[in-house]
Amino acid sequence: MGYPATVQKIERKKSTQAQWYVNFPNALAQAMNFEKGEEIEWEVMDIAMLKMIRTKKKKKLKGRTARKLIQ
Repeated sequence: MGYPATVQKIERKKSTQAQWYVNFPNALAQAMNFEKGEEIEWEVMDIAMLKMIRTKKKKKLKGRTARKLIQ
């Protein structure tokens, strides 16, 4: 199953460079256990494919929290 997202371009009068944003679907972020502020890196595979890499390993979940996420 895919998760559609929209690419947005933001251009400001005071800046010469535009910024691009892609919203990450909530269901996908939850399934991957993302946390606010988590760092990622994008790798260009080809013109139609990006690869997202977590730059820092997540802390291993312990005890009750781990069991809750697995259920």
